[in-house]
Amino acid sequence: MTKKVPLGEDRRAAIADAAIQLVATRGLRGLTHRAVDEEAGLPPGSTSYYLRTRGALLTACVNRMLERDLARGSLAPPADLDLEELMVRMVVDLARDRPYDLIARYELSLEASRQPELRDAITQGGRLLREVLADMLAALGIPDADTAAWPVAAMMDGLLYDRVAGAGTTLSVEAFESSVRQGLAALLNGLRHV
Repeated sequence: MTKKVPLGEDRRAAIADAAIQLVATRGLRGLTHRAVDEEAGLPPGSTSYYLRTRGALLTACVNRMLERDLARGSLAPPADLDLEELMVRMVVDLARDRPYDLIARYELSLEASRQPELRDAITQGGRLLREVLADMLAALGIPDADTAAWPVAAMMDGLLYDRVAGAGTTLSVEAFESSVRQGLAALLNGLRHV
């Protein structure tokens, strides 16, 4: 049975997915147009046809991860799940389900400090995600939710970073979830009383 080669937007998504995988597993040095073609199972030259430059390829990675973040069903909580628990689930589930996205994101964030085009993509994506978070915080009764979204996002990101690249890798799943729950509860309670 032959593998169906994606076309159009599906091919762009396959290219970005393969690029993210490569950044996560091989680092930025392992990311080439040819390597992406091979990883995605595409004919040679496909990646460079859609994304001519390395900068365009890196930006495609950032945009694809943002697309996945915004598409997550968890951004709209089920009726039986409160927003605070939703935030815990966002961190725990992301660390469990998409560790390669997280590793790639941290690699790309460091690279962005040297590439303004990539920095712009990361900054715009971060703003969008913080707007979603600010809406959640406002619904939780956090005063000045737009301002509070920054430290809450930074804490959540720190928990994720530690889970995939720091000492948090040694925690059991249960201990990690408990720590996330405790940390977010403490931060949110503190923000309610500022």
